[in-house]
Amino acid sequence: MRHFFISAIAIVFFWAQLPAQETPLNLNKPEREAWFTALNFGMFIHWSLDVQYGYNISHSLRLASDDYTSRYFSELPKTFDPYEFAPARWAKLAKMTGMKYVVFTAKHHNGFCMWDTETTDFNSMNTPFQTDAVKAVIEAFRKEGIAIGLYFSPDDFWFLHSRGLPITRNHPSSMASNNEPLNQYGKQQLRELLTNYGTIDILFLDGNEQFGKTELAKVAWEINPEIVVTRGAMETPEQRLPDEPLPSPWESCITVTDSWSYRPTNESFKTASEVIFQWVEIKAKGGNFLLNVGPDAKGRIPEGQEAVLNEVGAWWFINHELFDNTKPFNKVKSSNGYFLLQSKDEKDLYIVIPGPVKRRAWQTTFVEGLKVSENATLSLLGQGGYTSESRLENSDPMTVENVNGGIFLRYIFLHNLYNIYRVANKWGNPVILKINNYAN
Repeated sequence: MRHFFISAIAIVFFWAQLPAQETPLNLNKPEREAWFTALNFGMFIHWSLDVQYGYNISHSLRLASDDYTSRYFSELPKTFDPYEFAPARWAKLAKMTGMKYVVFTAKHHNGFCMWDTETTDFNSMNTPFQTDAVKAVIEAFRKEGIAIGLYFSPDDFWFLHSRGLPITRNHPSSMASNNEPLNQYGKQQLRELLTNYGTIDILFLDGNEQFGKTELAKVAWEINPEIVVTRGAMETPEQRLPDEPLPSPWESCITVTDSWSYRPTNESFKTASEVIFQWVEIKAKGGNFLLNVGPDAKGRIPEGQEAVLNEVGAWWFINHELFDNTKPFNKVKSSNGYFLLQSKDEKDLYIVIPGPVKRRAWQTTFVEGLKVSENATLSLLGQGGYTSESRLENSDPMTVENVNGGIFLRYIFLHNLYNIYRVANKWGNPVILKINNYAN
């Protein structure tokens, strides 16, 4: 009992002595960070009441006029009614795309709470929607076996407005380090989120000041020592990939479109191939890919965004082994630009060949600087061992052999995935070659 008492005092003293953080504090457990890195691919969901007009989520409030600000906070809650909200559809789409975790915006910078909170009336229950969206999303994704993450901002424009303070992210009055009531308000909200909905696996803290994020992260680790704090505790490059591999864990968050939240007009979309190559590169560099979608005012993931995810999912359905059974190789790319990954036991090597790839035609490629074992064989993910539909057991095998300075690959792509004769009989997305027994 005496040892327990001393340990308790030590823990309290430890927390009390932590300085005001200007650099990230990371108390994530290493084994939990390894678990997080293995998830690899997640769905980010940016959604709030200003989706009704397709505004840049929250940011239209910064330095806005009193008239606009008052109307935003008083009028938008009266019309927020996403009557086609069906998070089960979101969750199924995520699962079919190969996503293993979700991060949902519980509260963005505008301060609008997407759950039934006791801290403010500015929440989803006090709208025609009358729904605890956080609860509904968590239940839907949990049912699909997807790990649960929440986005939470310590910046809060409603809180500032209600106290007559300027709405900004850069003035001292808007920062938790200079506004203790704001600091405590955010902590109270986070305690609700982390205690009312079962276990929350992942927390993404997106404040403009490290102090506020660290203060909240400490609350999260106190409530659940197993939680993984991403932004606020690790590198999370936004809308970009790092040039070189970073020490794990790390996470890139990237949008399907040009914007984080739904934009009804003047929008553009990434192609599925662009998303796939970003995913492959992030995996090859040892990170996580958090791909953002923005549901619309009706509560639907828009058709254009869903279409991109559908095609990415179709590709993943064939090539999931590239993500489930691999780790980064000793170099990210070959000299001719092919991404490289190795199996977890380091015996097999995966080579990502960019599309378009012509169907039913033998192709060759040379990869410099590699050498295979004597019993190495070549296969193409998702494709059986036969290379001719008419000759079957007499069909020629795909081959890999050592040549001067590298390896020579001979392969054929036979998947009949799309009716693609009108586009020169080519598959536009990457194909994955697997060198079995690459190393003894």
